[in-house]
Amino acid sequence: MEIIAEIGQNHNGEMGLALELINKAKESGADVAKFQLYDARTLFSKENNEWFEYNCKTEISREQLSILADECKKINIEFMASVFDVERVGWTEEIGVRRYKIASRSINDKNLLRKISSLGKPIIASLGMWKQKAFPVIEGAKELDFMYCISKYPAPLEDVKLAMVNFEQYSGYSDHTIGITAAMAAFARGAKIVEKHFTLDKNMYGPDHFCSMTPGELKAIHQYRKELTQCI
Repeated sequence: MEIIAEIGQNHNGEMGLALELINKAKESGADVAKFQLYDARTLFSKENNEWFEYNCKTEISREQLSILADECKKINIEFMASVFDVERVGWTEEIGVRRYKIASRSINDKNLLRKISSLGKPIIASLGMWKQKAFPVIEGAKELDFMYCISKYPAPLEDVKLAMVNFEQYSGYSDHTIGITAAMAAFARGAKIVEKHFTLDKNMYGPDHFCSMTPGELKAIHQYRKELTQCI
């Protein structure tokens, strides 16, 4: 079982905070510190988007990417990123990522999927925006883990319906609920991977902080996972 701390945009465009989040994620029991790599003005619409300026501020540059990856390597936590365009796949190849995460909104981006799958590295793909019953076919992918996900921010607990999820088919769960109940329930139901947004303070400015886990909550999930492996 592994825990992915999705730092995402929660660094608020501040490298000091990004580095602190990496270290807190490691200290609190995460196996992976994950970020998002995008060209904000291409990925996000300015129209009817109250977070557009925030999206632009939290865009990670090529140089910043190297700093973040080096910090992860230094403290022995895996660096991972959801990469939203082919150019930035090149950036992540330069720093030598072990595997890739496909975000729910990218699951239908054939050019991006083709590029990532051609690299022969493991792929984790969230299916929150996949509308078909059959799982997507990502040609060329050598190792593929699908994540169950409800693409609502936040996702109400009553919408998650983990009892209906077959964790023999899904490798894990990407959690957007408030609190950590769903994350722990997913592990109990057989999920091998749990991913959840991570913050130092749920009251910080930004769209994801309020439904993120804090270091204390991450420690609780980590402890639950440890005890769960002892009794199953």
